[in-house]
Amino acid sequence: MKSIVLVLSLALLALFSSPPHNGFAQQTPSDQDDVIRVETDLTNLFFTASSKDARFITTLREEDFRVTEDGLPQKILTFQRETDRPLSIAFLIDVSSSQERTLSQEKAAARGFIETIIRSSKDQAAIIPFTGAAFLEQGLTRDVFSIYRALERVEVAMPAYLGSGRQISGISSGPGMKAPPREGSTAIWEAIVLTAREVLGPSQDQRRRAIILLTDGHDTSSRLLRSEAVNQALASETVIYAIGIGDKRYEGIDHDAVRAVAEGTGGRAFFPKRDADLKTAFAEIEQELRSQYLIAYSSTNKNHDGSYRRMKIEITNPALQKDQLRLRYRPGYFAKAGQRR
Repeated sequence: MKSIVLVLSLALLALFSSPPHNGFAQQTPSDQDDVIRVETDLTNLFFTASSKDARFITTLREEDFRVTEDGLPQKILTFQRETDRPLSIAFLIDVSSSQERTLSQEKAAARGFIETIIRSSKDQAAIIPFTGAAFLEQGLTRDVFSIYRALERVEVAMPAYLGSGRQISGISSGPGMKAPPREGSTAIWEAIVLTAREVLGPSQDQRRRAIILLTDGHDTSSRLLRSEAVNQALASETVIYAIGIGDKRYEGIDHDAVRAVAEGTGGRAFFPKRDADLKTAFAEIEQELRSQYLIAYSSTNKNHDGSYRRMKIEITNPALQKDQLRLRYRPGYFAKAGQRR
């Protein structure tokens, strides 16, 4: 009898002295303020609506549109205007030699953007300069002063990058693949993949993830295709805002590449010609991030097969159809791979 009581006592002690098991990793108090983890079967779709004169429309109602996935109508479970969702933003900055004349203006404009949009109580930002390799000068943090200091450390590579950030790895090499990028080259698509997958992707919280890419669009050494960069951003639920900026002494700007990588993720491309235009581009990105709608639905396709699902938002209100609103959103997503349900 005494042995039974002893066993029960030890079991109760273990139960009440152990942290509650809820399926999540244990977090420190500071992490709990920063991370909201949700296990859900919902698909989140952010979008913006703008008029022909580029004004954001913030008065849409759920009955004004419908959502389809692979052509099939979906039942909307959540619809709301999103202005307060926490942001995770990675500044992906091309520091190849072609950016020598423009980098100081880029850094000044980025600092102004950070001062305006980053709320230290909620939002995070990372600083990632890149050439042939990408360097984590500052990982995601809410500490605005750490972000500023990291931004100031970013300098043009001549030809090697000499900052203090560690190189981000994760692109495999092997027989039949291109050699790793050399110093002095530019690997834009690899930098996007690494940022989306290694920096923004691991977090499973309900943040709005974005890459702000500053580059001339000339990729000279990536082992990956541009389409792979777009696909990885979609898989990480990351939108890309690309600012095409370069030097006419080199090759100028590849407008098509810059535009394609941004619009493929539901983002936008900007091509500033003057310092004032660069500031305007950042201001428009800020406005868009704070003028979004959120739709959530549970897909009628319950196969967890890793396939790509194409999404479409259609205006159904006849009065609004006449206004020819422009809707911007990611065009699709990859279903989670797993068991057929």
